[in-house]
Amino acid sequence: MSRLEKAFFERDTVEVAKDLVGKVLVHRTSDGVLRLRISETEAYCGEEDTACHAHKGRTKRTEVMYAPAGTVYIYLCYGVHWLLNIVTGAVDDPQAVLIRACVDAGGPGKLTKALGVTGALNRSNVLDADAQLWIEDDGQRYTIEENKRVGIGYAAQEDQDRLWRFCMGAPITDAADKK
Repeated sequence: MSRLEKAFFERDTVEVAKDLVGKVLVHRTSDGVLRLRISETEAYCGEEDTACHAHKGRTKRTEVMYAPAGTVYIYLCYGVHWLLNIVTGAVDDPQAVLIRACVDAGGPGKLTKALGVTGALNRSNVLDADAQLWIEDDGQRYTIEENKRVGIGYAAQEDQDRLWRFCMGAPITDAADKK
């Protein structure tokens, strides 16, 4: 397995969100290394996207979204669940991908709980050599289903209608595997 590098996260947020599906999310804890395969993501694309936390500009909460690509943005949802996002694109362009689900952890709160991820990792970076949280590529590929994002009823209709949620479909095997 190879760790994803800086160039992966510095790309268009929608493309990063699609390409993260099927990758492996890794958390190094005091109890060992935990791994889950990412099965669902959502793209949040800056101040123009009314579903994005940074839609109203920089605040204490959203400042992390203006950080370099690979920065971890974790927030508490409903005072109960930690939600994990990875900042993408350029510095000062607040975009991020929500890691919405993993195989065997169907939901953003369930995946952070399964991996032991909390707000303590907010503002860390998956690219740091000593990172506790990072993402790996083991070469497995899957078809991707595009859907509307979930839980954004407050956003403008055009943003609610964007197909920026990406879900893992069937595994892709190449012709060499079929011989």
